[in-house]
Amino acid sequence: MARHSHYPVQCIQESLMKPFLTIGALALATAALQFADVRPAFAVQQASEAPAAAPRKITISKGAQKPLAELQTAVNANDVANIPAKLAAAQAAAKSADEKLLVAQLQLKASAAANDEMAEIAALNALIASGGLDQAQTPGVYVALGKLQHKNKQFTQAATSFERVLAINPGNTDALIWLAENRNSQGQVNEAVALLQRALQAKTAAGQKADEAWYKRAIALAYNANLPSSIDLSRQWVAAYPSPANWRDALRVYRKIGSPDSTGMLDALRLARATDGLEGDSDFFAYASGAETSSPGEARAVLDEAIAAKKIDPAKPMFKDVVAKLKASRVLSLSELPQLATEARGASTARLALRVGDAYYGYGDYAKAVELYRAALTKTGADANLVNLHLGMALARSGDKAGATTALKAVAGPQSELAKFWLVYLATHA
Repeated sequence: MARHSHYPVQCIQESLMKPFLTIGALALATAALQFADVRPAFAVQQASEAPAAAPRKITISKGAQKPLAELQTAVNANDVANIPAKLAAAQAAAKSADEKLLVAQLQLKASAAANDEMAEIAALNALIASGGLDQAQTPGVYVALGKLQHKNKQFTQAATSFERVLAINPGNTDALIWLAENRNSQGQVNEAVALLQRALQAKTAAGQKADEAWYKRAIALAYNANLPSSIDLSRQWVAAYPSPANWRDALRVYRKIGSPDSTGMLDALRLARATDGLEGDSDFFAYASGAETSSPGEARAVLDEAIAAKKIDPAKPMFKDVVAKLKASRVLSLSELPQLATEARGASTARLALRVGDAYYGYGDYAKAVELYRAALTKTGADANLVNLHLGMALARSGDKAGATTALKAVAGPQSELAKFWLVYLATHA
């Protein structure tokens, strides 16, 4: 891990006889924390959230002045041979909280110069034990201590340090993120995910945008543990950072963790298409196979788009047969849909209206699809949740944001999770 020259604190070397030095912001060089899957690494927020305290004057007792001055001289000169003895003498002479704090500051400077992390941990503990820290400085010191303890696999002690920060400031995102990593290292994945969610909520509550890496880390942990929360986290992620690649991954999380039926799987792939999030042979094959019977025109269109964009090779065995079959298919051809639509409107049940609506959707005629879906809602046997989902999808693709929002918010049951993804699409695309 790369180290800062002032690792792990900044601005703690001032003359002992000058006005009392505040600790200020404690900065700790942070190791890259790898995702449990193949996602890229990220570095956790480093800035202390505690405001710097105003300098205040202190009085050093006569008995402590010489030992403290000698320790300062040795530390500033990096006199490694004499620092231990000078430190012991200064610790023995320091009686007041301020004197003990000054000794601990010099102890920390010496341990940082020596690149001795265990000594840095001892020095940070001495800072806390001195009793000289202002309340505003304490969280930053505990965060720095916890980071070092975590890096050195002192997970129980690190957890205590981060929890003490949160007892003072429950919204301290630095402590939340690091405690999450610590809990994950302790095998407590559920709590780790919950802590990352708290950090995301704290940022939102403060009117700020959380780092994308926080979303990715939370999703990675939840996904690998097969937690349902990974779906909602994925939605939050694409709402904050919409991109084709993010939509692709978020919808893959939904398809894996949500375990939708074949219709739900196809509807998820339709959203991936709408967000340009289809990628790889498996996506296009799943789409074409899923739409082959219910919406062959859509299946043909998807494969044609992929072939034209050189995203798939139609000569591959997995595509060769399905492409040939779709080219030869005359089922639900565009020319026969008007007659089928008339029959669907006159039918007493919703089945044909839904099917013809899906066919029109597949051909990109969203206005006609909307008419058929609305007709389906008036008939017996309609799965209102499914029909409203498809109605919302068609309205969204047609640009009717208000109508789509109403339809999608009416979706309950198993389809509601995907409906919420479509609502995010409305907010970020339509």
